[in-house]
Amino acid sequence: MTAEKNIILNPGKVSLSQLKAVFRDHATCQLNEDCEQRVNAAAAVVAKAAQGSNAVYGINTGFGKLASQRIAPDQTTQLQRNLILSHCCGVGEPLERDVVRLIIVLKLISLGRGASGVRWEILQRLQAYLELDLMPLIPAQGSVGASGDLAPLAHLAATLIGEGEFFHQGQIRPAREVLEDFHLSPIELGPKEGLGLINGTQVSCALALKGLFDSWRLLQTALISGAMSADALMASTAPFHAGIQNLRGLQGQIDAASSLRELLQDSIIRESHREDDERVQDPYSLRCQPQVMGACIDLLRQVASTLEIEANAVTDNPIVLVEEGVIVSGGNFHAEPVAFAADQIALALSEIGSIAERRIATAVDPAQNYGLPAFLTPNPGLNSGFMIAEVTSAALMAENKQRAMPCSVDSTPTSANQEDHVSMACHAARRLQAMNDNLAHIIAVELLIACQGIELRAPSSTSPALCRVINCIREHVPMLEHDRILSGDMTRIADLVRSGEITAALQSKDLLPAFTS
Repeated sequence: MTAEKNIILNPGKVSLSQLKAVFRDHATCQLNEDCEQRVNAAAAVVAKAAQGSNAVYGINTGFGKLASQRIAPDQTTQLQRNLILSHCCGVGEPLERDVVRLIIVLKLISLGRGASGVRWEILQRLQAYLELDLMPLIPAQGSVGASGDLAPLAHLAATLIGEGEFFHQGQIRPAREVLEDFHLSPIELGPKEGLGLINGTQVSCALALKGLFDSWRLLQTALISGAMSADALMASTAPFHAGIQNLRGLQGQIDAASSLRELLQDSIIRESHREDDERVQDPYSLRCQPQVMGACIDLLRQVASTLEIEANAVTDNPIVLVEEGVIVSGGNFHAEPVAFAADQIALALSEIGSIAERRIATAVDPAQNYGLPAFLTPNPGLNSGFMIAEVTSAALMAENKQRAMPCSVDSTPTSANQEDHVSMACHAARRLQAMNDNLAHIIAVELLIACQGIELRAPSSTSPALCRVINCIREHVPMLEHDRILSGDMTRIADLVRSGEITAALQSKDLLPAFTS
């Protein structure tokens, strides 16, 4: 299916595939203008409350522990401006431009639901950022994932009022200067508009979505590398039999086994030892691929469902219930669902790398690799072959294991104990980038080693599908006949893994599992 090139965002109904197209394919997107009436209706409810005598949180009161402090109607604009300035406390490296773009899209979707009380003008300005490719500079650190991603979203909101900075034409420039270049005036925020902009889970959600999109591609590639290892090690394909998987009934396991069978279909190597192989069973890392990879498939599909819902959610506070004409304080800003989702992705990434590293270790071990030379070098002893490439994969696996500790259990009270339980979702999602990078390199090592092992089985060859993958690899990295520096080879193949070129080499998406079962 061809990705959409111009996406109309219908808040509450935006699909994961549309978000993926926005993030990965840089598809243009526009908020459905049918949202305007409801957005303005909610803003009218807020404007009325701001002039009233009843205390309404964040509209005519202070924030957090200062909620008991009343704010006069003529100070509400200053209140919102001060909120943004005081919350710009982010530190660390700036978030990637593509992540910032996704954050803006998610904020548009949330505000477009018409329950936040901001004016249509705010949404139009965010839309202009997308159209003009104006990406605010957002420091990556500072959110604990409760009361919204306050600090990072404040850096986004600051640019609306002419503060903060933009990425623009390869430079970091003051927001006011960039706005002037495009004849855009800073916006004077109305009641609740600052709060509506910084309350929300959009930063955590965007980072988690990036982690999900990248991890799914790596999972698919790990099925390919796992199939290649199975053939290089002359493993039995009997454990991939459909009947075994159907008796358990887990869809991810069924789909993983199906992919492994299809990837190995018509392998001459497989046929060469089908009848006379004296081994009864292979190591778990080969035999239990459907069970381990299938569990990861199910986990990531569950995450996909959660994040699709979250991407369409209203997650600020208080919330305007237009039909009832009331403003209600709640806790939708608490990012626990995103934190759990990010932790689940981390678990899957750790396990995919763990089982891949065990296959790598088996392949280089002459006691286990069924007749291949030690460390897969034609002249072991004089050459060390893939000895230390395996060690590198073990090091990366260990790092990912350490990073897989759930962040969601690490709550700490903030804001004078008013916010006494937080999710740590932003940190949970941000750490996925490093984990995905590590896993890409682990898979790259397995691809190189499995490719070498298959070629050492000549004249027997692997399946047509896997031959196409090997051809892709060999366009970038030659067979290892004598020792050489392997770091560059590993990096080149890791880049192919991340870009999707390895999965594309199959020339058929039907060989790999999809997001949905």
